Amino acid sequence: MKTESRSQIKDYIDRLTQSGRYFFASDAAAKALGGSRDAVKLALNRLRRKGEIASPVRGFYVIVPPEYRALGCLPADQFIPALMQQSGTQYYAGLLSAAQYHGAAHHRPQEFQVMLGKPRRTIECGKVRVAFHVRKRIADVPVQHINTPRGTVAVSTPAATAFDLVGYEAKIGGLDAVATILAELAEKLDANSLAALVPTVPLPWTQRLGYLLERIGEAPRARALKDHVKQRARETVPLLPSARVEDHPRDRDWRLIVNAQVEAET
Repeated sequence: MKTESRSQIKDYIDRLTQSGRYFFASDAAAKALGGSRDAVKLALNRLRRKGEIASPVRGFYVIVPPEYRALGCLPADQFIPALMQQSGTQYYAGLLSAAQYHGAAHHRPQEFQVMLGKPRRTIECGKVRVAFHVRKRIADVPVQHINTPRGTVAVSTPAATAFDLVGYEAKIGGLDAVATILAELAEKLDANSLAALVPTVPLPWTQRLGYLLERIGEAPRARALKDHVKQRARETVPLLPSARVEDHPRDRDWRLIVNAQVEAET
């Protein structure tokens, strides 16, 4: 690509950053510059090799400011909202990533965890890794929008995060990790907010969450959950779904087979 054209695309990127935008589609760049897709792609690849831009997915680019050059990409929460908007995909940051936003930093996530309504491949961009997990009834999950240096990111509320942690315990390191994070989240877990979500989640999630809240000394927050379990639960389910259930004690209040010893880290 000619030097003049290279200068044009550099100017295009500079204009984006000056307006506060740090992501763009390759098609949009080609249209703005009036060049062919192949020529623009060559220029973009040159800038990518220099570390000035990165491409988390094909056709979508992020502009990498100097402070993030060692990372090799923008942090995930600064580009995932734009990527999801571009594809028209409902999402939210969940699990360990959501817990961190809410002040539970005991387990720092090694990847940015995003909940979607359908499967999507993991993204790796420089040192940034984004893992996607399927969440049924995603439209029922309450979120709040948290500011980032590039806009806002949708994050599950503390109550929704608590339920998801229990439902996806295998994705975050097991029940001990869940109990530890719940202890850190406890002051933000409103009993009414938890109760309001009960109809939207699988009943076993409510049984397990209530039990764990009692284990960490937060029984008052679980009272409404217990009432619901007593009224609706007809089956006794395992506390840890992946473990054997034979010869383990049962918790009658929560209708659980207690097939795992749970200890929150301190």
